Amino acid sequence: MVTIPTFPEANHPLIKSLAHYSDQELLTLFQRHSDAGQYFTAIFCRYSSMVYTLIRHSARSPVQADYLFATTWRHIFYELSGLDLRSATGEPILTLQAWLLNITAICINQADLPAVETIHYSLKEAPPPLWCYIEQALDQIPPVLRLIVLMAQTFGWSETRISAYLQAEGEGMSAAEVRVRLQEGYQRLEENLPEDIRAIYLVAEQWVGDRVASLSRNAQAPI
Repeated sequence: MVTIPTFPEANHPLIKSLAHYSDQELLTLFQRHSDAGQYFTAIFCRYSSMVYTLIRHSARSPVQADYLFATTWRHIFYELSGLDLRSATGEPILTLQAWLLNITAICINQADLPAVETIHYSLKEAPPPLWCYIEQALDQIPPVLRLIVLMAQTFGWSETRISAYLQAEGEGMSAAEVRVRLQEGYQRLEENLPEDIRAIYLVAEQWVGDRVASLSRNAQAPI
């Protein structure tokens, strides 16, 4: 029996307020409002059970299923931006549900899953919508700040070690300066997240640095 994970964001007021929209309306809103994350999150909540069920039946273990589930939704996230479900006359030629089924099947068939023991991904800590938008936000911060954040979080390097690495690469920066730039990186990263994504996923006492840490601890994770 497949245990379907639940996602608390489905009960957030922002997401519940979108329940009356059709799939096409949510897709249109997602494509028109790139600065908002609630529409993709609503699509995710609407179809997460369907996608997870298909993936769980094809994966050898729950750990691999969770990992493939996350990477599948990452693929969906980037494909949705250019998706057109209608013909030239405006008539629907494919439903969003059918498209998601096709994309999920493709991801399952093309998956090259890492060994279970190398995966430390957690759906609870890193739900796919948050993970997608943090990755997008990372791409928008300056390269040096992004590098410092990733070295600190993905590799767990100390500020001293990061400083030594940067100096070896010709980027003179003391450990104290690394500490300041790291905090700047977290702040810029949080500012780059859509406001509604911050409202849905981040609470006052848990800023984005904590979530980046949970997302990037696994070297196999897409960040």
